Amino acid sequence: MSTLLVIAKAPVAGRVKTRLTPHFTPDQAAELASAALQDTLAAVLDTPAARRVLVLDGRPGDWVPQGIEIVPQDTGGLDARLAAAFSLFQGPALVIGMDTPQVTPDLLAQGLDFGETDAWFGPADDGGFWALGLADPDPALLLGVPMSVAHTGQEQRRRLTTSGRVVRDLPELCDVDTPADAARVAAATPGTRFAALHDGLCAVAR
Repeated sequence: MSTLLVIAKAPVAGRVKTRLTPHFTPDQAAELASAALQDTLAAVLDTPAARRVLVLDGRPGDWVPQGIEIVPQDTGGLDARLAAAFSLFQGPALVIGMDTPQVTPDLLAQGLDFGETDAWFGPADDGGFWALGLADPDPALLLGVPMSVAHTGQEQRRRLTTSGRVVRDLPELCDVDTPADAARVAAATPGTRFAALHDGLCAVAR
């Protein structure tokens, strides 16, 4: 069975979701980040996996549920940190971020099934990607990929296909980066911590 990795920053005001400000205060942006991460980890816990690991930049808090291993995130650019996350454990692995609280156990289970593919790619609608699964992780597939630009996803997927791997796509999701993203995701995920907090914050601001 494969390893499920979540790469994330600790939800500290001023360090996470800075593009949500000034629509939200830095504290509110951090609260939204925490809610998104908690929703993500809840989905991870409900997904069959050999190991469930939070690869964390920062210090853990009481928002980390039992059943989640915690390892420190490596240094360097995002490409290097993703490559290092894959290198932590041998065997097939799927890595996701903390920006998609709408993710479900069914989606994650799909990305952990390498029976008919070598790689899973989850595109994000901003041109990046929200998930990357590798049956045989190789740091060279990630190192040097330009991150946080409009063609990040295109370049990462090209790396996978030109390596000769069979690649299958997961559904496209919206990363929560901007206030508009947050509103879209909250509207699509009623009942989540993220949606409840977002709607509550917006109601107070009216």
